[in-house]
This record gives sequence, structure tokens and C-alpha cells, in this order.
Amino acid sequence: MDVFLIVLGLICVIVGLLGCLLPVLPGVTLSYVGLLLLHFSDRVQFTAQQLIVWLVIVVIIQVLDYIVPMLGSKYSGGTRWGTWGCFIGTIAGLFFLPWGIIAGPFIGAVGGELLGGKNTGQALKSGFGSLMGFLFGTVAKCAVCAYFAWKAFGAVFADKF
Repeated sequence: MDVFLIVLGLICVIVGLLGCLLPVLPGVTLSYVGLLLLHFSDRVQFTAQQLIVWLVIVVIIQVLDYIVPMLGSKYSGGTRWGTWGCFIGTIAGLFFLPWGIIAGPFIGAVGGELLGGKNTGQALKSGFGSLMGFLFGTVAKCAVCAYFAWKAFGAVFADKF
């Protein structure tokens, strides 16, 4: 059973890393689930304090992931049109990897603002704000998932290195 938990836990951590770049996958949550699976094996034990702190970090990152792009758009003069455009552009960008994941939120926010009646300058400003918010959220998720991966692989292979 331990081998199953360890393999499944490491798979969750790896898929969680991929989830940092693919908005369809809840990357940070999957990585945390991987750490929990490892914890339930006899080979890896994390402290209760570590698990609680990591859970709080996961919740904060999940909340920020939704708020930061909207704040980026809002503080750069965007409206709900730009926020929805950013969301739709992010989803559409998945079909045009790897550049679509970066350009999608920007193009979507600009398109949304233009549909909402903003002029081109305002729409571009909103698009840039959404893009910066999206990129900030992605960097934060990648940093947390990389840390979780480091802890997971370090715990599993501690005696190998």
C-alpha cells in the first residue's frame, strides 16, 4: 500500500506542477493532495503544523488566483467586460499552447473591453493589467508547487541522495 500511496502522491505533485500552467487543472491543490498521500504512507511523515501551514498557503493561492487578474484589470481601468474577456481568453489560449496561455488573457481582456464600449487605449491598458495579474498568479502558483515538489521528492528520496 505504501508504494501505491507514494507513486500516486508523486504523480499528483507532478500533475500539480503542470496545473500551474494549465488553468483547467487545480495545480496547487493537486500538489497538496500529493503531499497528503505521501504523509499517509509509512515512509514519509510531515508534521501536523507543516500540513496546516501548507493548507493555508493553498487556500490563499487559490483565492489570489481568482482575485489578482481582476485586480490587475480593475486598477488599470478595466470593467467586468475586460474581466470576462480575460477569463474567456485564458480558456481559448489553451488551444494555442504555449503562446496562447500568455496571449489569451491579454487578447480576451482587450476584446472584452472593446465589446463593452471602451476605446482602444483604455482596452489595451485593461488588457495589460489583466495579463500582469495573470502572470503574477501563475508565478505564485509555480513557486508554491515547486516548493511542494521539492518537499515531496526530498522526503521520498531522502536516503538516496
